[in-house]
Amino acid sequence: MSYNIALNFEDGVTRFIDCNDGETVLDAAYRNQINLPMDCSDGVCGTCKGRCHQGAFDMGDEYIDEALSDEEAEQGMVLTCQMVPSSDCVVEVPAASTLCKTGIAEVAATVAEVNLVSSTTIELKLSADDDIGFLPGQYVNIQVPGTEETRAYSFSSEPGSRDLSFLIRNVPGGLMSSYLVGTARTGDTLTLTGPMGSFYLRAVERPVLMLAGGTGLAPLLSMLKHLKANPSDQPVHLIYGVTNDDDLVGLDALDAFAAELDNFTYTTCVSGEASDHPRKGYVTQHMDGAPLADGDVDVYLCGPPPMVDAVLGYFRDEGIDPNSFHYEKFTPSAPAAKEKVA
Repeated sequence: MSYNIALNFEDGVTRFIDCNDGETVLDAAYRNQINLPMDCSDGVCGTCKGRCHQGAFDMGDEYIDEALSDEEAEQGMVLTCQMVPSSDCVVEVPAASTLCKTGIAEVAATVAEVNLVSSTTIELKLSADDDIGFLPGQYVNIQVPGTEETRAYSFSSEPGSRDLSFLIRNVPGGLMSSYLVGTARTGDTLTLTGPMGSFYLRAVERPVLMLAGGTGLAPLLSMLKHLKANPSDQPVHLIYGVTNDDDLVGLDALDAFAAELDNFTYTTCVSGEASDHPRKGYVTQHMDGAPLADGDVDVYLCGPPPMVDAVLGYFRDEGIDPNSFHYEKFTPSAPAAKEKVA
């Protein structure tokens, strides 16, 4: 038996390794040619200290308090030289990936489909040549064919599959948008590097509030697909806000999640004045169904910077201090002529 261990480095890179039954994370990393920080490997120096965000493991009793105190252990800190997983785990490594003699993985993928699901949104489906592990919510950099430029896009697909999908804002004149709507063909080869990012679904131990703006829905779809495969009894509520009616996409998928996941609900809203949508305004104006639970809630937000700032202001004004608040800001890519990554 082996377990999948996600190593999240402080420079945003995530690498997945397999850890055999009874094997320490440090030994598994070395076997996978990743040199995690270490000095003694005996639970004495504390050099290999990290934090386990989720998963089950045994630390034994061979380490000393100077290396890892009881208080640190209660906070999820671990010594990778002593940590023996008994499930898949996510471990935060307080070092850059390059210092551990590893880096961003590169994977080739072929274009399976390019669908203009609305005038403002492109759905890109790829088939990866090799496995590309990622946590639900993370993103990957995709190189624009014929250029050295890359664009960062969050996975909307479920982790563990080579069939990948993305929701991409259709930016007039945008470098990637121009390729996708103009010259992309089934079978084209794209280069992906990653995964990256600290925006990913943690263990669901309390109510979850998801907030999406536009194509910021993508990583939340990946999270929902993970929850479908790994059900939780905690309530999960999504508020999905866009500017214009035509920007609302993925509603069939959300309806399916609502039918299949007993504890999932969602609502949509449109801020544009010309909208015919029954719920006008911004996500902060439609928090009535949110499981805020006096702050005992984990919040996941992906949207443009003004939306992130507005939500942070809403919680501050309402005196709500969420148990955790995870967010990712994005802006549309610049036009092709400028070739400037947003």
